[in-house]
Amino acid sequence: MTTLLISDLHLQPAAPEITDGFLNWLAERAPAAEAVYILGDFFEAWIGDDLLDLGASDPTGTAELASRVADALKTLAEAGTAIYLMHGNRDFLLGERFAKAAGARLLPDPSVVTLGERPVLLMHGDSLCTRDEAYMAFRRQARDPQWQAQVLGMPIAERLQLAKQLRDQSGEANSNKAEDIMDVTPDEVVEALRAHGVDTLIHGHTHRPAVHDLEVNGAPAKRLVLGDWQPDRGWEIVVEGGGEPHLREFALS
Repeated sequence: MTTLLISDLHLQPAAPEITDGFLNWLAERAPAAEAVYILGDFFEAWIGDDLLDLGASDPTGTAELASRVADALKTLAEAGTAIYLMHGNRDFLLGERFAKAAGARLLPDPSVVTLGERPVLLMHGDSLCTRDEAYMAFRRQARDPQWQAQVLGMPIAERLQLAKQLRDQSGEANSNKAEDIMDVTPDEVVEALRAHGVDTLIHGHTHRPAVHDLEVNGAPAKRLVLGDWQPDRGWEIVVEGGGEPHLREFALS
């Protein structure tokens, strides 16, 4: 019984090596897994599930890419692997239509699930970066159902332009921020573990793959951080049977 967790693939037409690497991973690695968890930022940008209607007429190429990915996920799901999708800060508009097309289930952020024989807290990770006050303000707006409904009501062309604008603004803002501001706030990590009554947290978002030993309520705890995928390599967390989760880097082929 194997469980695999990944995040931060940032799939986009401009990075075909990552898409091809992921599709190979789905065909060669994932079929041995009982479950696959994708913890956010699966796509570099997602403007709404109706993007799938554009097909080849999508000027960004994202619709065709998403259809290929959804079909591959559905094949995996139909073979018996459970697939779970969590929203990230790039693809928070992923909806039930895409999940159904992919044979996946949307997973709330945060969620406690049983991996192996232990309860584990899963998060995308952006909600832990509370020192980045500007981003936290945007996150509150982007998770507001009224704001999302307003955006989804815009013509697709306007949403595509908005997505580009938000990415450009994010890149410019991050280039001027201190590194520690964009990382998690340690006290928030401890509080999240304490609030959910678990001793293990798995998340992505920060692009800083590592395993951190912590202490919560006087007892040992652990935080595992998934890395972002690049054209030549990916990251996964593996849980074998009732064993401990471990972080693994691998080459994309």
